[in-house]
Formats: sequence, C-alpha cells, structure tokens
Amino acid sequence: MPVTILKLGGELLEDADAMQIAARGILTLTASGPVVVVHGGGRAIDADLRARGKSPQFVDGLRVTDADTLDTVVGVLAGRINTAFVAALNAAGVRAVGLTGADAGIGTSDVAPPLMATSGTQVDLGLVGIPREGAPVALIADLLRLGYVPVIACVGVTTGGVLLNVNADVLASHLARATSATQLIIAGKTAGVFDASGVTCEQLDAQEARRMVQAGTARDGMVAKLGACLDALDGGAQTVRIVDGRSGEYQAGPGTTIVGSTDREYTRC
Repeated sequence: MPVTILKLGGELLEDADAMQIAARGILTLTASGPVVVVHGGGRAIDADLRARGKSPQFVDGLRVTDADTLDTVVGVLAGRINTAFVAALNAAGVRAVGLTGADAGIGTSDVAPPLMATSGTQVDLGLVGIPREGAPVALIADLLRLGYVPVIACVGVTTGGVLLNVNADVLASHLARATSATQLIIAGKTAGVFDASGVTCEQLDAQEARRMVQAGTARDGMVAKLGACLDALDGGAQTVRIVDGRSGEYQAGPGTTIVGSTDREYTRC
C-alpha cells in the first residue's frame, strides 16, 4: 500500500492536549494506509537552551549545533517528546513505536559540509547530519508490515556511532525517498507557503518554489521545508504538502501543494 510520511513540527507537540489532537489526526490518517511519523521539537529545545543561558542559532532554518546543543537536542527529542507522544498515540489506538535515526541505522548520516547560506556567507553548522542515500530502512518496512506506526525523532548517527542533529524536514524527505513513499506531508502552525503579499499559495510547481527561495520570498525555516519538498518530489513522491496541522486534519487542512512539473496544472502565486 502507498506510504505516507508525516512530519510534525515540535510546535504541534508542546503539551498533552496538542499531542492528543495529533494522535487523533494520525489515527484518521492510518485508515488510508501505512504512515511513518517524523517529529521535531525546536521550541522545546530552544527553551531548554535559554534556561541554561545559551542562545539558539539558526541559518536558513537550520540549527547550528555544538556538542552542548546536541546533548539538549537528543535529550528533548528522544528522551522527552518522543516518549510522551508515543504514549499519547497508543492511548488513542495507534500502534506506535518510538525510534530515532540511530535505531538500526535508519538515520545514518554524514556531517553536513559548510552551508552556503542565502545571504551568500558560508557557515559551519557543526554537529548537523545529512542523511545518507542507501541508509538501511528495513526496520521501517518491517514495522509497517506488522501494522505499527514508526515515530521517529530527528536524531541521526554516523557510521562511527556519533549522534547528529538532523533537521526534521530533511529527515522526512530522506525517508520519503528511501521508503518510496507516495506522499509527504509537512505539518506545523503555518498555513502553507506565503507569497510576497502574505497570501497562501494553494499550489506551486518546483520551479516556482525554487524562485521563491532565490528571491527571498521564502525565508528562514521555509527555505529548509521547500528544499525537503523538492527532494521528495525528485525522489518519486506524488504529492507533497505543507499544511497547518493544528486541527489534526493533515489531508484536508489549509496549506500548499507542491507539484514536480509545470506539465501539471497548478495555481501560481
């Protein structure tokens, strides 16, 4: 059956009520076929860092990660959010299994090279991972075959066993390619991609999405999201959506659908 990769921003998992809404939405989504969930937790990570007097740093939506920041990332994502969310999912009737990219190497990654930012400067992101093509995903396939929903915190691992911070949108896109998923949904609190006047674009094609990044219309976290969407389309996904997931209506909620070719009809911003 067609696989859906659902990426949930950490802003949708900030408390028990929010997790229950997300759990009910995922239960509904599983009625249409197998689902793999990838989640972040950026705001909780930021809060923990600030509580210890450390300022979060980002470049084009990607977190600059030193060793101390990585400890916080792993502790918040794998130790707190993932466990609590898996508990909420199971309570809602979803057969959820909590994972990170370190489990069976599903998130095997290389340390990211210096990033050429949209500002034109080159930035070392630190302990940030880029998932490897060909990373083993047999564990995900096995869990889906047995009727489970893998719930994956966005932590990667090198072949030498070093943990890395992997952007959740990037990991979701990688898993969409690796599992031959037909659909990638990126859910957060933003109602899709906005044009220069702040209006949601109902549909974009890949070329227009790239132009929005180059023109600076898409900024900060949206740069990483659009890059992930384009990678998933290049990898064979049929449908990619960026949606407002606060209601748990991931299929029908407001958002932007991105298509891979101008041969298909779409509504230009």
